Amino acid sequence: MRRHPLATIALSLVTVLVFILLYGPIFIPIVTSFFTVKYGTVDWNQLSLDAYRKLTENENILEAVENTFIVGLSAVALSLILGTIIALHVNSGRSRSRALLQLTVFLPFLMPPMITGLSLLIFFAQVDIPRSMITIVIGHTVFVLALVYRTILVRLQSIGASMLEASYDLGANAPQTFLYVLLPNLKSAMIGAGVLAFALSFDETLITILVTGTQNTLPIRLWGMMRLGFTPDINALVAIILALTTLLVLIAARTLIPKDFAGAET
Repeated sequence: MRRHPLATIALSLVTVLVFILLYGPIFIPIVTSFFTVKYGTVDWNQLSLDAYRKLTENENILEAVENTFIVGLSAVALSLILGTIIALHVNSGRSRSRALLQLTVFLPFLMPPMITGLSLLIFFAQVDIPRSMITIVIGHTVFVLALVYRTILVRLQSIGASMLEASYDLGANAPQTFLYVLLPNLKSAMIGAGVLAFALSFDETLITILVTGTQNTLPIRLWGMMRLGFTPDINALVAIILALTTLLVLIAARTLIPKDFAGAET
């Protein structure tokens, strides 16, 4: 069935409009970061990197970025260790305890972040744990664990049992089977899960607000700056974060898509 030319034009206009509405607010601060801003007005006739220079001098933002990376990398490391252990346990058999364990892992991720953060806040208060970077790491780990666990479990289930049986038949013990058989096959899934978990941790705000102490992550710092308005160096920060996020997405897509599927597409 041939489409009417007017319908094609209308669909094209709608596509362009949606693209502008979705990505326009993102690209505006990126473009303005390369121009001089005076008294809230952008001087489009003068290219400048002053925003990036001022960003390197903003100690509060740099400290928040550093804290964000520390929390994100710590949460990724913990979630990879716990997610792998839980996935290996669940994949080894079926029982009610394993079903309950999966529910425990998925529940914080499925609940609204405000509820998850409030639950963690009450727990830390009951066990007398002061709010600090450690509580933020725990909160982020609990939140991203479900994503990491599920990604690793799916890859683990795709590995045939015959491969493990062959390893044991050849005399390998459990640690050797894990190191030389399972781990190489799980490597790409672990990398992809770690990248996605870091992206979620980097952006998490609601849970962090409830479990943070005196040290703030970047989303909390930006949240506090909303009252007074953002300085031009924040535009430079947005550009850098967008570039980093794009890179992480490309890495995740590269590692999560099976090679045989990519070859079939080409």
